[in-house]
Amino acid sequence: MKHVFFIFLCFQYAVFSQNSIETTFINSINIDADVIVSVDNFGTIYYIKNNTFYKKSKNSITSYNNLQLGNLQSANTFNPLKISLFYPDFNTSIILDNRLAEIFKIDFNSITPYKNIAQISSGFDNTLWLFNLDNSQLELYNYKNNTTQARTLPVKSTVLHLTSNYNNAWLLTQKYIYRYNYFGNLITKLENDDYQALAESNESIILKRDNNLFFLKENTNTIAPITLPNLLIKQFFVTNETLYIYHHQTLQQFQLKFN
Repeated sequence: MKHVFFIFLCFQYAVFSQNSIETTFINSINIDADVIVSVDNFGTIYYIKNNTFYKKSKNSITSYNNLQLGNLQSANTFNPLKISLFYPDFNTSIILDNRLAEIFKIDFNSITPYKNIAQISSGFDNTLWLFNLDNSQLELYNYKNNTTQARTLPVKSTVLHLTSNYNNAWLLTQKYIYRYNYFGNLITKLENDDYQALAESNESIILKRDNNLFFLKENTNTIAPITLPNLLIKQFFVTNETLYIYHHQTLQQFQLKFN
């Protein structure tokens, strides 16, 4: 009976190992930040420190701050020519160019109709994905002509996280993980198994639960654990199959290995 139990445990371990995503450590960078936003293909690091947004390349550091707008909640650098910042205290978004010069300011308090925004993320061209608290809907908003190009059905669950690319938006709520296309149509809806944050990578998704990361492959419902050393995961994101984890003022880089 003991032999049978041992074989069963080995079988379970083998299945788990086959389904897991392995990683290889690449490098570690020391950096003092409140939030690491992203790293681009050229190694430029975007981060937030003391309510100031920074762009740090190998040869220079550029910064932007707007203290009169209160807390800088988030920054999105998916389009480095139109970086979006969100200041929830004043319900305002700022669009920056690649030199961190301000090129557009969107005061959601002063536009018609008024929008009470909880989260934003960049869309294609001159658009932002907005989660509007007043109607509990995700909207694709064109800030150049003040029009809503798409709107989802109401979401009846607390929103935890929003991310996007040019084609899709992913909304993580306490109950579900939603994926929408740029027409506002629901593509997939999965139950949220206690995940607290997510990041997009080539149409696939990285999910965080407690201090562990998981991989949700594009167009599947299969969620696989990512094998990592014991790290305190403060932030995480993926650039070209390189996983970045901010841990104790160091930015750790790992290569994701897909079978």
